Amino acid sequence: MEQVPTNPTAAPPENVRLGILSMLLAMVLMTIMNALAKILAETYPLGEVTFFRNLFALLPAVAMVAAAGGRSCLHTDHWQGHLWRAVVGLVSMALLFWAYHLMPLANAVAISYSAPLFLTALSVPLLGERVGPFRWAAVAVGFAGVLIMVQPGAGMLDRGALVALTAAVCYALAMIAMRQLGRTERPVTTVFYFTVISTLLSALALPFAWTTPDSHALALMAAMGIAGGGAQYFSTRAYSLARAVVVGPFSYASLIYATILGWVVWGDVPAPHVIVGATVVIGSGLLILYRETRRAATPPTERSPQGAGPIRTA
Repeated sequence: MEQVPTNPTAAPPENVRLGILSMLLAMVLMTIMNALAKILAETYPLGEVTFFRNLFALLPAVAMVAAAGGRSCLHTDHWQGHLWRAVVGLVSMALLFWAYHLMPLANAVAISYSAPLFLTALSVPLLGERVGPFRWAAVAVGFAGVLIMVQPGAGMLDRGALVALTAAVCYALAMIAMRQLGRTERPVTTVFYFTVISTLLSALALPFAWTTPDSHALALMAAMGIAGGGAQYFSTRAYSLARAVVVGPFSYASLIYATILGWVVWGDVPAPHVIVGATVVIGSGLLILYRETRRAATPPTERSPQGAGPIRTA
């Protein structure tokens, strides 16, 4: 679920095929990370699993820094922004790992796709963005899809669904923090400091819950962290190689991967209402993505004189 937008001013020439392949590979790695987190959380404390995910993700994060020019790309004057982004991102990660433990992998991944809906809703009070009737309608449809998936009833939401929804809200807050940082920071800078700070913060929980991993578990934890860091790298690369409207929809491939993996490993088959709800949420997300891309592509001459955006709001 950790995708990083790129700085369009520094984007290389567009390479659609390589961008799509990078996104598909990122989603494979993300699914592997999620599955390993689900397996490990059955035996090891959640805080320990989260710590090792971030610790071993430092390897690809350092590789990203080296590829981007070394220490020169680590300069920042926005430590508070990086700290806040790391805190909410870490909470989202830990809650999502917990959700994987509480419910089938595909169900938790499907509910996590509600994050863009929360992002749109929260961008109004937190970023001061204008959201027109089109985007509000897409958000309303998306939330209807969420309700289809979680099926609130007499017992209201079960614990797994509540945890997954809270993780989605925290992820939306992390994306808002990344939007703010993206005005001044390079993507590789944000990724690196997120990984470092998350590793240090998650280490604080280790004295309270620790189970010494054997060599096999340690290997799985290393694979989990490297897969997570690799997913960040390739999703960042995907958005730098092609437009968001091209590569963004391919991020939904992770739901297909999670469904297949959940069926093969745990024998989980998503219920019909989860499939229907996920389809509605994904469709709503694609509508928002399409509209946002059209807005970004609107020539300056067609924007309002006050610079508030296109005359026809989303």
